[in-house]
Amino acid sequence: QLQASGGGLVQPGGSLRLFCAASGGISSFNVMGWYRQAPGKQRELVAAITSAGTTNYADSVKGRFTISRDNAENTVYLQMNRLKPDDTDVYYCNAARITIGVRTNFWGQGTLVTVSS
Repeated sequence: QLQASGGGLVQPGGSLRLFCAASGGISSFNVMGWYRQAPGKQRELVAAITSAGTTNYADSVKGRFTISRDNAENTVYLQMNRLKPDDTDVYYCNAARITIGVRTNFWGQGTLVTVSS
């Protein structure tokens, strides 16, 4: 199971750190990431990190967000800096296993991030 936490209310320009803890460990997942979704919109990738440490970011968050993983702590982090009102969304943790081209996704519950003055 994936447990996401760390969301909250922050002023524009502020920072938050999201946590995604996996009860069964994260080392078996090929890719872990964070997605976000606003009401009525599709879920979109924010950032992802592979088991090798390769990262990928949405253009809108490049230079502001940093994803990292700690296999010993079984946790993936999303450090969010210089937050903007447009970053307001429900953020979801994702873990994926990829076998012979087939991707199996696992999702945590969402954590709400609100950027507002």
